[in-house]
Amino acid sequence: MYGRVLGLSVVGVVGHVLTVEAHIGRGLPSLTMTGLPGASVQDARDRIRPAVESSGLEWPLRRVVVNLSPGNVRKEGAGFDLPIAMGVLAASKQVPAANLERYAFAGELSLDGSLTATPGILSMAIAASRRRLAGVVVPAANASEAKLVDDLDVVAAPSLSEAVAFLRSGRRPAEPPPATAPHDAPGGDRSIDLREVRGQARARRALEVAAAGGHNLLLMGSPGAGKTMLARRLATILPDLTRAEALEVTQLHSIAGVLSSPGLVKARPFRSPHQSVSLAGLLGGGSALLRPGEVSLAHHGVLFLDELTEFRRDAVEGLRQALEDGRVVVTRAVGSVEFPARCTLVAAANPCPCGYFGDSRRHCACPPNRVQLYRQKLSGPLLDRIDLRLEVPRLSKGELLGESPGESSEALRERVQAARERQRARYAALGVSCNGQLPGPLARREARLSASAESLLAKAVESLALTTQTWLDVCEQFLG
Repeated sequence: MYGRVLGLSVVGVVGHVLTVEAHIGRGLPSLTMTGLPGASVQDARDRIRPAVESSGLEWPLRRVVVNLSPGNVRKEGAGFDLPIAMGVLAASKQVPAANLERYAFAGELSLDGSLTATPGILSMAIAASRRRLAGVVVPAANASEAKLVDDLDVVAAPSLSEAVAFLRSGRRPAEPPPATAPHDAPGGDRSIDLREVRGQARARRALEVAAAGGHNLLLMGSPGAGKTMLARRLATILPDLTRAEALEVTQLHSIAGVLSSPGLVKARPFRSPHQSVSLAGLLGGGSALLRPGEVSLAHHGVLFLDELTEFRRDAVEGLRQALEDGRVVVTRAVGSVEFPARCTLVAAANPCPCGYFGDSRRHCACPPNRVQLYRQKLSGPLLDRIDLRLEVPRLSKGELLGESPGESSEALRERVQAARERQRARYAALGVSCNGQLPGPLARREARLSASAESLLAKAVESLALTTQTWLDVCEQFLG
């Protein structure tokens, strides 16, 4: 007896439609899997039979062989539980074959037969749509996510028995209530606002330039100057996500399993990893199932590295490719995947180990050689990829105790939104959306510097020994 169904998987951020074949033949009762199943897929052997029996269905007491095709791609993840169970039920003639070619299946089974939330459903649904399938059968907890794909019938199955009932009689499971997510409010975290920042006019202006042009930013200053407070408010002045950007962000968060609730992510992400984060944690990776790292989870948002000099050097230096290309390529023995990583990096650092080098009110206790070694933790190539570097001074008594609030995040966001729209129109034919993404040769062409600006920049290149990358960054910042 033979059964064939369509399953779904994710490699990197790309979903794939796979074929799951099941054969029931002579031999001792067993379940054998072929087609390069990973450890997480092999574990399904101990889940699927109890789930089938708990759903009031029969498990064949014969030798069962399941093949996952194509056989040259390693299969990882618990989302294969449902298609494997369906393949066995199709081979044992417990479900009709009528809809098995029109629908794809994905979901993790519990021992009681219920379907639990499974990472990466949005990417899987996109793959099913590209394959022009009629629809997908997914766990009810992931239904809102799958319904983000247009023209795709989504069957929200809370359990294996409900999925079987749909195939047998067409009776659809009850639709789950629509999910509402507090993080879905556009414009970042509304509980914080840039108006709360006293003084720091230059730093506020730097935040606005960074937000408008998609530029990376480094804030240096003494402890208590307000570096972290400023950095955390950058996301509140970024423009709203477009639908295409929101889908990309939702895909990445779904694959990583960090969606706080189902549905489309509408707020730009803000990620702030701890200084102890590993290279794989920051850039992505894993041993078998390759997951996106913090830089990819900040895609179309902000990656904030507080106390930059305290991060592991290999992790920080690994950011070079992501900052340059807007993507991360992770290669392991199991294969190579690419994750998008087009984010705005905001970093904060002290000027020396004690934090008071150059402070007008506190004496620095660090020997000169320690200050030099401390600053050497940040390499030249990494600093070249940070467009704006700013010293954040300590607030004066008048600024600290003054009652006049600064300009609100909403006012700045309107200006940033207008600047982004101008850039989007200007670069419509180039495939970039802001100045920070502009390739070097195009930055020089588009900047159209005046003669006096060219002369000033030439003197800066000579006196400050600016690199080519830094020179191009300056050109980008002349673009409004």
